[in-house]
Amino acid sequence: MPPEKPAEAEASPQDTATHSRRLLLGSGVAAAPALLAAGAAPVTAQTQAPPRSLGDPRTEYPRPPFPRQEQPWPGLAARMQPRPDHGETSYRGSGKLAGRKALLTGGDSGIGRAAAIAYAREGADVAINYLPAEEEDAQEVVQFIRQAGRKAVALPGDIQNEGFCQRLVADAVRELGGLDILVNNAARQSAQKSLLEISTEQLDATLKTNLYAMFWITKAALPHLPPGATIINTASVVAYDPPAMLLDYATTKAGIVAFTRALAKQVAEKGIRVNAVAPGPFWTPLQPSGGQMPDALPQFGAESPLGRPGQPAELAAIYVLLASAEASYASGGVFDSTGGRPGP
Repeated sequence: MPPEKPAEAEASPQDTATHSRRLLLGSGVAAAPALLAAGAAPVTAQTQAPPRSLGDPRTEYPRPPFPRQEQPWPGLAARMQPRPDHGETSYRGSGKLAGRKALLTGGDSGIGRAAAIAYAREGADVAINYLPAEEEDAQEVVQFIRQAGRKAVALPGDIQNEGFCQRLVADAVRELGGLDILVNNAARQSAQKSLLEISTEQLDATLKTNLYAMFWITKAALPHLPPGATIINTASVVAYDPPAMLLDYATTKAGIVAFTRALAKQVAEKGIRVNAVAPGPFWTPLQPSGGQMPDALPQFGAESPLGRPGQPAELAAIYVLLASAEASYASGGVFDSTGGRPGP
């Protein structure tokens, strides 16, 4: 049985700080809790985006070298240096997802966290799944969702278990009052120099987290998805350009692309759209918790034409677009964000 989920509490308005994201990231401290402290007006789904100055994408966010760091799996954003930007202070909504109901796996940190924050600020109620060990990060996301005036549902548990995946969807549907956005985002990534070093246990965990869970969760969700609903799967540039050290992970990401394109054809007659996002190197807890070789991590993303890794905040708008009615003719696609590397 999955761990008992945190009880829903009446949301009290939370406040966000107004520091720029470069100050936030450059501080090298766990800044997100400070965003929840008193001192500024809350960011809501109705907050309009202020004018934004033109930024140089090469220097908009931190560049390597980064401090050498390692974490046990699954890793926490709260302990990364520099701390990733998930759009906590920068994302402003405009009602694109008003009244929608979303379930995201891996919603505690990284790309899933950025999408969850953006969805709430666009007007959606949001359920997030994560591992119990990620509770610290997850509770910050819950507060950001509530801060936006939307319902937050925390559903911890291990998606390597088929029974839990079925309960996850049932709980999300019950707590949200329906479901029309599904984001299969959670992933496991373990770098190994050789095929000979990949154990059956690692292969099993990678395939179950990245492929089996997507299959189980999507299968459970389909009967609940109305016409106009959308499914978004997180693939990767490694599906097209696999690094030698990510053999099993790249295999699953290529599978996600195929699954996405086949399912899009299957469910088009139901009025459901299916797409995938294929990120390049992004600064998330996957990287210091085994996703990269420790010696290579300080230079993570340096090989990108832009000279740095992406930040989760830079993907939020893509997930919003694919979930919104504005992308009503987009289905079966793979949308990349790679910092200049060849994509799909």
